Formats: sequence, C-alpha cells, structure tokens
Amino acid sequence: MNAIVPARPLACRAPVSEHPRETSNGEAALTENLDAELDELDAAAKRHLARHEPITDPKWPGGARIAVNLTADFDAMLLRRLMNEPAMQLAKGEFGGRVGIWRMIELFDSHGIKGTIFTPGRICELYPQALAAAAKSGHEITDHMWEHRVPKEPELERDHLTRSTEALARIAGYRGVGTRSGHSHKLLRELGYIYRSNGSASHMPHYLRDPDGSNVLINLPFHYAIDDAMFYSFAWMGTPNAAQRISDPERVMDMWWEAFLQQHATGRGYLNICMHPFVSGRALRTLMMDKLITRMKEKGGVWFDTCEATARHCIAVQPPSGGWN
Repeated sequence: MNAIVPARPLACRAPVSEHPRETSNGEAALTENLDAELDELDAAAKRHLARHEPITDPKWPGGARIAVNLTADFDAMLLRRLMNEPAMQLAKGEFGGRVGIWRMIELFDSHGIKGTIFTPGRICELYPQALAAAAKSGHEITDHMWEHRVPKEPELERDHLTRSTEALARIAGYRGVGTRSGHSHKLLRELGYIYRSNGSASHMPHYLRDPDGSNVLINLPFHYAIDDAMFYSFAWMGTPNAAQRISDPERVMDMWWEAFLQQHATGRGYLNICMHPFVSGRALRTLMMDKLITRMKEKGGVWFDTCEATARHCIAVQPPSGGWN
C-alpha cells in the first residue's frame, strides 16, 4: 500500500523575494487563503496518518500471492423494512433467507472454502436454521448490526450491539470478533471485537484508530465495485427506472476477475468480495460465482479463508504500533 505523505506547505508556497513588491489587498487576501488551505490539507494528512496504519507486507500463508475473503451480508428483508419499502422489495429480501443463503452455503462448501457471513442479530429470530447450518459448516458468523442500523443514542447503540453479539453467539457457539457496521470503535473494543470490514479507504488490510489514536481495530476493506448489489439491483431503495442496474453476470465476472488478477500480480494482494443472499443467491449469479472461484483456484497462489482468520494473521505478522491501545 502506498503511504500517504503529509503535505508540505512551505515547499509548495512561492519563495519570498528579498525585495517584495507592493501587492493589492486582494492579492494579499488570496495568498492568505491559499496558505490557510495548505495548512488545512497538511493537518488533514497528519490526522489521516495518525488514524491509519498500513499492513506493509501481509506474508499470506503458504506463500500465497493474494488473500480472498468471500463475504455475505445476510440482511434478508430488514433494511427494506426500515426503509418502509413495498411488499415486492420485502419479498426479495425474504428470498435471501428462504433460498439464497442456502445456495451460498452450498457454494462455499462445494469449494471447501470457509466464508464470512455478516448478519444482523435479528436474523437469528427469523432464519435460525440457516445460520446454524452455516456455523456447522465452519463458516464465520458475525455482526452486521442488530437490525441493520446503528442508533445515534450511545446507550441504545450499546444495547443493539450487545443483543446482536449475544444472539449470534447462541447460534454459532462462539462470540464473533468482527463487524460490518459503523459502530464506534470504543464500544466494539469493549465488547471484544478486533476487526471491522467496512469502507474503502484502502485496498489492503490496515489498522484504523479513533482520531486521538486510541481504540485500534484492523479493517478489512471492500469496494462497491466488488459488491453484487451494485450490479444486480432493480427498484433499489425507491430509485427511478433510469437508475436500475441489471448486469449480465458474465460481465460482472470479467470485472471481478480483472480486479483479482491485478491484486494477484502484486504478490501480496487482497480481495474482499461482498455478496448478498438475496442477490447472488439467484441461480444464474450463484453459477457465475462458482465459475469465478474455480478460475481463481486454477490460477493458484490464493489463500481463501474467513475474515477473522485474515485479521488474526495480519495481527500476528504485523502487530499495531503502540499495541492494542
């Protein structure tokens, strides 16, 4: 990962002449504004460096050239219910719980790959059999908020994350240590979490801290270009017809394959593929993923494992500077 170097305002500014000419008030104001903007950029870069710490060489197990995390956001209909969407959209989410999740479990199992299922705690009440089956197959079951939202009130946020953590632990048989959410780092650390998988600030795993440098977590980023919902969504969250995105699965496979090859070529690449059971659980898209995984395996040099395994490996290879503060 390329490090982000703070701006150097003094180097960017024009040298001061030994014999300065007189300037108008407008020119002086413009210079002051530019200097202020440069100072602001410099401060922002330093804040970014204080919060983000790259994993410079992950040294993937077995000499692999790339680590691939296959992840599933098992939301079912919860997000649509919160958005008060029509029955047709709720039914799409329901398909994910009735059919899609089972197809994804079968897909992972058929390749001998352990995936990560990020799911709201409420799904334990709606589809407990599916989550139990995924856990029995050895797939990671971990947090995706209680009901697909993070409350603004601190006490309610704590209640939601606690309920989700405990509900998922009862199904999986262990407490999850990862989340795909916007929960506060402080709360996540208090409840035993070590990683998050959220945001696109980098293409590689990295440490992420609060602005004051505390509450470090490892972040396993994904990008919306490697998210199935961006390509296969119709009537997505009330969008107009002109905004619909129903892509040919073969075209999506080509794009994701190229992303994989680019990372594979680096010799220390990373790819987090974000899927949804209500999306990639449709038969033609499950078939596309089967083809893509097969092609990756044939390429060789790939480490497939859960997000937890990836996070723990990175921590072992390069612990966060300053420790787990």
